[in-house]
Amino acid sequence: MSTLTEAPPPLAPEAPEPKPPKRRGRWTPYWLLLPGILWLLVFFALPMIYQASTSVQTGSLEEGYKVTWHFATYWDALSAYWPQFVRSVLYAGTATILCLLLGYPLAYLIAFRAGRWRNLIMILVIAPFFTSFLIRTLAWKTILADGGPLVGALDTLHVLDVTNWLGWTAGDRVLATPLAVVCGLTYNFLPFMILPLYTSLERIDGRLHEAAGDLYARPLTTFRKVTFPLSMPGVVSGTLLTFIPATGDYVNADLLGSTDTRMVGNVIQTQFLRVLDYPTAAALSFILMAAILLMVTLYIRRSGTEDLV
Repeated sequence: MSTLTEAPPPLAPEAPEPKPPKRRGRWTPYWLLLPGILWLLVFFALPMIYQASTSVQTGSLEEGYKVTWHFATYWDALSAYWPQFVRSVLYAGTATILCLLLGYPLAYLIAFRAGRWRNLIMILVIAPFFTSFLIRTLAWKTILADGGPLVGALDTLHVLDVTNWLGWTAGDRVLATPLAVVCGLTYNFLPFMILPLYTSLERIDGRLHEAAGDLYARPLTTFRKVTFPLSMPGVVSGTLLTFIPATGDYVNADLLGSTDTRMVGNVIQTQFLRVLDYPTAAALSFILMAAILLMVTLYIRRSGTEDLV
């Protein structure tokens, strides 16, 4: 009985729950992002803010400019130079379509058929980057010179008859016409189309093509149902990388075109460097940026893919 009535031994105090270890380096990603954020702030955000304030200023270079919130500059700039905006979109859109038609077969060849020649073809694709953009454009002045072999071949094939009817050339002259500007844009921005297309096509699993063949799909059906839909991220990326810089380009229109082929980039350059009308130039820049942003947003939504290469 004595053993039954004895008090139970005291319970040992519960050990405190161990504290979770401190996460070391949780600020490391933010420190790694800091240089990029500072770069964007200094070289992108601040110039944008400065140009935004410039676009609503009034005055002159001699008297100085003051912020008077003169938003009418936007309407005046758009009403005066809307033909250049339309021309820029038309030239850039045509060059983008040509780059897609020329670049997709080449990217397909590199991805699936090049074999041991793949690296060599890739070097040839990026070879234009080894020289200056200005030199590449000036070379086209020689290629498209009056009486040159290329112009003669186009005349023999009656291609110039079609381009004359479209208003893209004048007689047997190609230089200083819209066709020359589009040729320059297509050549200079073609690598920006080929590289994303090649990257997208290379990711496609070859077994999908074999499966399509096992299901008795013809090559054209395989391309339409398998290859092209899976390469849409490359198509979207390539068209954006081509269309956006081509719209604001002014070098090709300046060197290969004439006063009748001026693009909005030429107008902005003239307003900034020659006329010295900084508010109008800044307003034109923001109108161009807004127009491109709107078109790109609609295009990405319409394309049905957000997985860009």
